[in-house]
Amino acid sequence: MSSEPWRVGVLFSQTGVTAVIEETQLRGTLLAIEEINATGGVNGRPIMPIIYDPGSDCRRFALLADKMLAEDGLNTIFGCYTSSSRKAVLPVVERRNGLLWYPTLYEGFEYSPNIIYTGAAPNQNSVELVDFLVENHGPRLYLIGSDYIYPRESNRIIRELLRQRCGKVVGEHYLDLGAKPSEFRLLMRDVRNAHPDVIFSTVVGQATAYLYQAYAEAGFDPRQMPIASLTTSEAEVKMMGADVGRGHITAASYFQSVASASNDAFVRRYKKRFGNDEPTNLCVEAAYFQVHVFAKALAEVNTLHTEVLRPIVLHCEFDAPQGHVAIDSESSHTNLWTRLGRVNEHGQFDLIRESAQAVMPDPYLVSH
Repeated sequence: MSSEPWRVGVLFSQTGVTAVIEETQLRGTLLAIEEINATGGVNGRPIMPIIYDPGSDCRRFALLADKMLAEDGLNTIFGCYTSSSRKAVLPVVERRNGLLWYPTLYEGFEYSPNIIYTGAAPNQNSVELVDFLVENHGPRLYLIGSDYIYPRESNRIIRELLRQRCGKVVGEHYLDLGAKPSEFRLLMRDVRNAHPDVIFSTVVGQATAYLYQAYAEAGFDPRQMPIASLTTSEAEVKMMGADVGRGHITAASYFQSVASASNDAFVRRYKKRFGNDEPTNLCVEAAYFQVHVFAKALAEVNTLHTEVLRPIVLHCEFDAPQGHVAIDSESSHTNLWTRLGRVNEHGQFDLIRESAQAVMPDPYLVSH
């Protein structure tokens, strides 16, 4: 039996505008690999990560993914945060018949046999969030996003969900991924004039902190008009400060505050490895559990060949920190939990809604 390591690609930005969250995905990936290797690897062989930094540049994502598959001889890649980077890598993995594991919530309406989607689809976060906002805060939303695929497509879904609930979009604005604080401060003037019940944010990266800080500087009150988001996690709250984030709402499959022995142990391991002041988040958790799912499937087939590995992946289940999850064989997406949380004074999320079990993915919102 071979003792050579299982070589896999890891493609998360360590520099650039989205590094603040992609670095945490890299940590979640490495933590899982280290855990697996500490128990003997997979069938006696360690997992060896081949790591590149695409620098938050979609063109670099595509070039490095191609290098991994064509030059480095890899078949499996764990990576991508933004939908733009995933869209750039998608034709590469399809052409080279690689397998991309994508651990980020996204806008849905996509399927590829060469991608395993372990982040939430819209029916697993957006639907419940809009119901809660309309019921508890009001039907008038102001949409603010970073200017790329995910925010625009996510807001298209939000508009449709609001229409079905007799709600209304009273403003919509997109800013560059590298937008400056002054641009958000200026935008708050328009928010004030529009009088929304809620600001819905799909801003990502460093700019997330600028949005929430501009909101606080404008004197708005989250008890009256909160910012609700699918993309603001514990990592962004740490960046902006708990005092700025307090009272705002996020929908996610996972929060560090999920109450379970499994999650408590995961959080302890993560903090021991990366520092007590480093919180976990939804992207860390998905990046972490997907490596364990991969290892479970690999142990069964003992090969990295995509055509052999993928059918086994599509029937895998795992007890993740968020709860029991399973890869859906019909869609290549994942059964995930639905939760809503509100930021507290400690920079953590108090859970305000939680599904009774994992929710099946419906990436095309067919049943809805």
